[in-house]
Amino acid sequence: MKKVISILVIALAFTLNSNAQDTAKAVKTISLEQTKGEFVQKAITVSEGTYIFEVSNNNAAKEVGLVLVKKGKDASNAENHIKSAYVTTVAKNGETQKTNTTKLVKGEYVYFCPLNPTPQYTLTVQ
Repeated sequence: MKKVISILVIALAFTLNSNAQDTAKAVKTISLEQTKGEFVQKAITVSEGTYIFEVSNNNAAKEVGLVLVKKGKDASNAENHIKSAYVTTVAKNGETQKTNTTKLVKGEYVYFCPLNPTPQYTLTVQ
């Protein structure tokens, strides 16, 4: 009986570890760098999936962030913002901060920073 329980515990641990690794592989990163008044990345094309955004502040402003909105929606209305794509902490000068995971489906989005006022750039998901 102890042997059976040990085998089951090992099998469960292996399954949980495999699932954790699969989940980690499934989340991709989009790195964005801000300089004064703009993002270095002017347009991005990615495939559907789950992403984390990393936003770097390269002497852009005291603090920077990220706003992501489905293209065609009013970007000035916070209700249209994809909240999971907000950085969890504003990126101070010289820092890089991350967002929560954000599921991106096919379509076009716009991204910008209201703290370091930037133009709106296009993110295309294929």
